[in-house]
Amino acid sequence: MPPAPYQRVAAEIRRRISSGEWAPGRQLPSQSALAAELKVTIAEARRGMAVLRTAGEIEGRARTRLFVAHPPAVRTLLDPDGAWPYPRGEGATGSCRADADLAGRLDLPERTRLRWHREEMLDPDLRPSHLVTTWWAGERARAWHECRADAQLHHLTGPEADQLGLPQGVPAWLIQRTRYAASGRPVETADMVLPADRWRVRLR
Repeated sequence: MPPAPYQRVAAEIRRRISSGEWAPGRQLPSQSALAAELKVTIAEARRGMAVLRTAGEIEGRARTRLFVAHPPAVRTLLDPDGAWPYPRGEGATGSCRADADLAGRLDLPERTRLRWHREEMLDPDLRPSHLVTTWWAGERARAWHECRADAQLHHLTGPEADQLGLPQGVPAWLIQRTRYAASGRPVETADMVLPADRWRVRLR
């Protein structure tokens, strides 16, 4: 049985990558351009590209730009409270009401109004590395006495995947980091989302 059209699309993209014709970081043609070149429908081109994106062979935001993936640089997270030495990408700030999880982590009543800030951390080549979302009540603390963190397995949500340029559901590490004042009172808590193909976690 001959391969389905989307499989031919995926195979042709793989061939061009493995031959070196399309190097890591190269932007792929649009879905319509690829469909016309390979004489398939746009839907079939999109499906073939989705197969490779799920496999991690191409990356980027599916509705905008896709690139040949670089081999992931695998780092080990030892200190979740350490400063990030590389640039930061898109950020956002807002407010919300504390749900049961955040209220427990911050030792506050549920529905307490919180402020939040989300940062996209970038690798040296400016590709997304991981996301950090931090919540706090009142004025944000400028100093803290200690930090505690726990790690668990996680699968990227739609918004997380979109920001990191990865498919939804990709395995990741979720680090829940909470900072405390000298009195033992939590002053802020954060979720760090680190794609599992780029990160190992070894908390001290």
